[in-house]
Amino acid sequence: MSTNPIAAIATAPGRGAVGIVRVSGRGITPIVQSLCGRDLAPREATYLPFQDGQGNAIDSGLALFFPAPHSYTGEDVLELQAHGGAVVMQLLLARCLEAGKELGIRIARAGEFTERAFLNDKLDLAQAEAVADLIDASTEAAARSASRSLSGEFSQTIHVLRDALIHLRMLVEATLDFPEEDIDFLQQADARGQLQKLQTQLASVMQRTTQGALLREGIKLVIAGQPNAGKSSLLNALAGAELAIVTPIAGTTRDVVQQTIQIEGVPVHVLDTAGLRDSTDEVEKIGIERAWQHIDSADVILFLHDLTKQDDAPHAARDKALRARLPKSRAVIDVWNKADINTEATVVSDSNWLATRSVKLSAKTGAGLNELRAAILQAVGWQAAPEGLFIARQRHVHALQGVGEHLELAREHLDTKSPALEVIAEELRLALNDLSSITGEFTPDDLLGEIFSKFCIGK
Repeated sequence: MSTNPIAAIATAPGRGAVGIVRVSGRGITPIVQSLCGRDLAPREATYLPFQDGQGNAIDSGLALFFPAPHSYTGEDVLELQAHGGAVVMQLLLARCLEAGKELGIRIARAGEFTERAFLNDKLDLAQAEAVADLIDASTEAAARSASRSLSGEFSQTIHVLRDALIHLRMLVEATLDFPEEDIDFLQQADARGQLQKLQTQLASVMQRTTQGALLREGIKLVIAGQPNAGKSSLLNALAGAELAIVTPIAGTTRDVVQQTIQIEGVPVHVLDTAGLRDSTDEVEKIGIERAWQHIDSADVILFLHDLTKQDDAPHAARDKALRARLPKSRAVIDVWNKADINTEATVVSDSNWLATRSVKLSAKTGAGLNELRAAILQAVGWQAAPEGLFIARQRHVHALQGVGEHLELAREHLDTKSPALEVIAEELRLALNDLSSITGEFTPDDLLGEIFSKFCIGK
């Protein structure tokens, strides 16, 4: 890692009441003296003019100095709080780069302040990721969960699993190291019981982590169906706003209209797509092609049926053909719309469609929307978020899945009459590597680069 001092504007671009320029590095006292004209008391806000190279004031504001190691990054940190105009911020940043030229100062990469905090053991990797997740949180539930992860709750849960896994691995390797002993370490220490308990604990953590990943990533929800089934009306009803144009003319929606809503604190990215049909219109054909692309990558598909056309045989046949084309690996909810017009209609179920969930509603009146919201969350396995839920990422989920697979293989070998202890020890080692990758104790450098590159500049 480069140890040169770094500097960046830490506040969002544009105008604001206050803007912050941040500097981090070893031995940045010359920069402090050059901009502030004096030394600063540690961790005390000092109001003073920020000086340019000729001693003239660029602006006046608050300066804070955090000596290492008691700072966010673990290095010396200087924060300058000035008026939040773009020109003022750029002048202050340029002055920091000028004052620190002999120290080799440079502009920080995206996420480099938090990366240095991780590398200097101020945060583990899960906590560092929670910093970005807290900034990016789109719902109150996501923000609260990210805050819990940042405080170390998720990391502590992983460490409990890790300690239990290390203890189990120690028992297996002790048996390998002392084969001449008559003592069966594994049997006396109830290795099977410990492994089973570890798998139970992992399942609990896995469930909470999956829920946390939903809070962070959200649900990609695609509304699909034939033209005039009420897709745009359903988008508007779910969003509570007139986002999409609604007309009786078939093919009104030609491109994807997207809006993010929340259901019980879970972000839901709703996509209204072009009506699925054979078309000779080139623009509409492009829209239909895009619709299928989004359908293939959806977490949940709402397939709309028009209750007013249930008795129309050609329409029903097209519905059945389109429904059969939906990817079998995706959760599908059959939504029977326009219940306000055809109030006596009953939902027709075709076993060939493999329908597992069905909701009858009216996008116009809103009747049935709450039932649909519940079905959407049920389709992705969401449960009412407990207070202790922590934010998580898909990489955490994948890592825990890897841990589970290795533990299961270890259990299978342990249950044999003549267990291959070398194989069991290897499976436990691989499980420990997967678990340690979550907090960064065992993490490839290229993964670190990918993670921190997605942070904002100045953080």
